[in-house]
Amino acid sequence: MASDGRVERITSTIRVIPDFPKPGILFQDITTLLLDPQAFRDTTDLFVERYKDKGITVVAGVEARGFIFGPPIALAIGAKFVPIRKPKKLPGEVISEEYSLEYGTDKIEMHVGAVQPNDRALIVDDLIATGGTLCAAAKLIGELMCIKFLEIMEYIIFCVRILLIIACSIFLAS
Repeated sequence: MASDGRVERITSTIRVIPDFPKPGILFQDITTLLLDPQAFRDTTDLFVERYKDKGITVVAGVEARGFIFGPPIALAIGAKFVPIRKPKKLPGEVISEEYSLEYGTDKIEMHVGAVQPNDRALIVDDLIATGGTLCAAAKLIGELMCIKFLEIMEYIIFCVRILLIIACSIFLAS
């Protein structure tokens, strides 16, 4: 991880809101990070520096924070961007995966064919509570790439402040 002060700058811009959306939850609000152009650039740059020479062909962004950071990362590393959305938001044929939240369950969907077996994917998601959306996204990507979820190569965590804010996983087709 960078030792040039960027991570400290990023974490200092993230606001923690207690008891949102429910009592007992410490919500990590990145809207304050987005108001600081340098912190926003630093966040994107850290991902780009980490993954620019890794042969990533797909950046999959999980709704909604993955939509903020995923596209600029994809553009910078020359990869396609694939949105992973809440149910009934994508037209056409989709695959879906249900996951657990700290306060219930939900489901995410992705277009069939958006990811191919020879793709190398980077998933951009927030991992604030259970990590359920990241795990569900990994299963969706893994199904399309014909790999098993247990073949995850690594988790890279950036932007830490009490709880994890952004998590990425790399998958390789076997």
